[in-house]
Amino acid sequence: MRHLTPVESSQLLQQNPQAVFIDCRSTIEYYFVGHPVGAIHVAWNDGEDWEVNPNFVAEVSRLADSDHARPIVIICRSGRRSIEAAEALEAAGFKEVINVLTGFEGDRDENMHRNTLNGWRVDGLPWEQS
Repeated sequence: MRHLTPVESSQLLQQNPQAVFIDCRSTIEYYFVGHPVGAIHVAWNDGEDWEVNPNFVAEVSRLADSDHARPIVIICRSGRRSIEAAEALEAAGFKEVINVLTGFEGDRDENMHRNTLNGWRVDGLPWEQS
């Protein structure tokens, strides 16, 4: 697994149109907080009990056309949850998995708020809310 900053990840995605960009946050986060433009939502944890999605690897594999050599770029809120999801992809045989450091909303600041220090949004990368 490689770890890239949001800016580096965005550059990789622009240079590699065959890469699959996965947002592994919960459904609520994806739709109500916003998400990177071009990211495909496949939740790693979701639901009332924050259950791990048992179909996560299969869903990503389908999106990658079962090509485990295709780069998979994976983002979450802060870059931690995506590590677990990326490890599951690697265990399933994906060869190039990239974790987006600091994720979409970034690390917490001294007031415990996100979206102030780092992350996809703070770096001014394209995102949308739907």
